[in-house]
Amino acid sequence: MSLINDVKESIIKASTQYSKDRIDAFNRAIKTEENLGNDNAVWALKIMLENERIANLRKLPLCDDTGIPHILIEVGKNREIPKNFISNIKEGIKLGLKDLPGRPMAVKGKGLEKLDQSKGLYDDPSMMFSAPFSIDTFDNSRIDYTEDLEDEIHIHLLLLGGGPEIRSKTYRIFHKHDSNIVLNETISWLSDSLKMLGCTPSIPAIGIGRSHYEASHLMLKAMVHGNLNIQSETENYITNKLNELNIGPMGLKGHTTVLGCFLNIGPQRASGVRIVSARPSCFVEPRISTIKI
Repeated sequence: MSLINDVKESIIKASTQYSKDRIDAFNRAIKTEENLGNDNAVWALKIMLENERIANLRKLPLCDDTGIPHILIEVGKNREIPKNFISNIKEGIKLGLKDLPGRPMAVKGKGLEKLDQSKGLYDDPSMMFSAPFSIDTFDNSRIDYTEDLEDEIHIHLLLLGGGPEIRSKTYRIFHKHDSNIVLNETISWLSDSLKMLGCTPSIPAIGIGRSHYEASHLMLKAMVHGNLNIQSETENYITNKLNELNIGPMGLKGHTTVLGCFLNIGPQRASGVRIVSARPSCFVEPRISTIKI
């Protein structure tokens, strides 16, 4: 019962509050826009932080689109998955979406009825079932990896909204043995997407792998482990290029089109292509919470 309740509370936490690095990034952006005299950008960024403060205080969703739950699980080599582990997580998700409450967005019907939405929607927000779970080991190449993690299980809960999903792309890039080709084509994709996103500033998440599945998985892990206070040289390069677009917060112009970038490069194979999954997250994403057991 404890895990069910922990998951329920984590769904609510993910949907109602920002992490410290996100708040720090907003405050840095406000100072930058103030120094540049971009009053509209400053106003929008301050409203976004106020929205988070109220959502956190009153336990209200950060956005009307409360998203689709995605679950990534990391299991240490010294641990085993407990009995009823997956079913308890699913039950916790249902309770969390009820208590939040989530937006009723789940489509009724079977097969083609779901595609054309001919049966309508469920009134119950808990019918928004999670995407298939991902279970993995801890990545010992991460900066924050320690051997103590091998005694733990981490459950990462992400809530992914529809706006960024519409603007996301998973596709192959012919790299010609030049990493700059991969990066710059990805930046080009994101530039086009951000112009249509609306809910900027974004935190683009990028996964680069060997298959479409792997690239998407790496993109989700980029959101799980990304930190706006610790950005790599490549992440800063992508951020700086995208901020040259001058879209600004909510499209009101300004330096802050993105707050930062989360990049995850996975294993590669001898091939003429790299598979890239790029998601232009809106300013409330990534909505994430982690349970450690």
